[in-house]
Amino acid sequence: MRVGYTLMTEQAGPRALVEHAASAERAGFDFEVMSDHYFPWLDEQGHAPYAWSVLGAVSVATEQVDLMTYVTCPTMRYHPAVVAQKAATVQELSRGRFTLGLGSGENLNEHVIGRGWPPVNVRHEMLTEAIQIISQLFDGGYVDYVGQHFRVDSAKLWDLPEVRVPLAVAVSGKQSVQAFAPVADAMVAVEPDAELCRSWDVFKGDAGSTRKVGQLPVSWGTDRDEAVARAHDQFRWFAGGWKVNAEIPGTAGFAAASQYVTPEDVTGNIPCGPDVEPIVAAVREFREAGFTDLALVQIGGDHQAEFLDFAKGELLPALREA
Repeated sequence: MRVGYTLMTEQAGPRALVEHAASAERAGFDFEVMSDHYFPWLDEQGHAPYAWSVLGAVSVATEQVDLMTYVTCPTMRYHPAVVAQKAATVQELSRGRFTLGLGSGENLNEHVIGRGWPPVNVRHEMLTEAIQIISQLFDGGYVDYVGQHFRVDSAKLWDLPEVRVPLAVAVSGKQSVQAFAPVADAMVAVEPDAELCRSWDVFKGDAGSTRKVGQLPVSWGTDRDEAVARAHDQFRWFAGGWKVNAEIPGTAGFAAASQYVTPEDVTGNIPCGPDVEPIVAAVREFREAGFTDLALVQIGGDHQAEFLDFAKGELLPALREA
């Protein structure tokens, strides 16, 4: 299993994220993923820079580590033709190291354009059309498109990278797997669900097994009580699950929805404290479920340097040995 590092735009500013990216590469992570938010989930997190500007800087600040959005919604804040242009540009800047991770979005980020929030079946329809548009633009040449949700008029990518940008799509159940496995190069999910992985391989058909990218939050720190308090303060929203979290429109809603989440609830889902073994055990669940890649999230924007030192000296060697 390849182990990655998450650049969390919700918990650090743009300059810090670029520094974290370079440090994570030096620490030995195999790849890096970046969230793409307009809002943090909670006010306590305090950040939300524009991910694509940061990705451009990260592409130059790193040399070998693979990069990926985790994930971008190409249907509301961004028109899919513009997403294709952004992805092609990052692929050029990174010299072929970029994967475009896509998802159907969250109300938290997409409400800002004032178009309302569609139901999940409509969001899947929109994402399907967006992928068609992006893929056609990656093919090269002029693209015209008329769909139920999008139109494209004579669009073309003038700086088309030599290495085609792979597409990864976030899924959470059979409906999304059936819709997106046939058109994606990789799967994105946040729970160690073996059935989801098996379903993905089934719907890939002749393409067989492909890259499956998971994500695991951890709250590492030498003081376990402080690490638990930090995880509860900044990541208690995580307890709602993605089907709920996708519907909540703002940080006040996440604060209200998570007001009864206890520190014990958080530690039941997030490894906290100084020990390596709880993280190794949590990673093992993803590996045994069938994931090929797992991106770790270190909770707390001010705790990245210490975590990266720990990862280089202890965690990554332990994970590779396991």
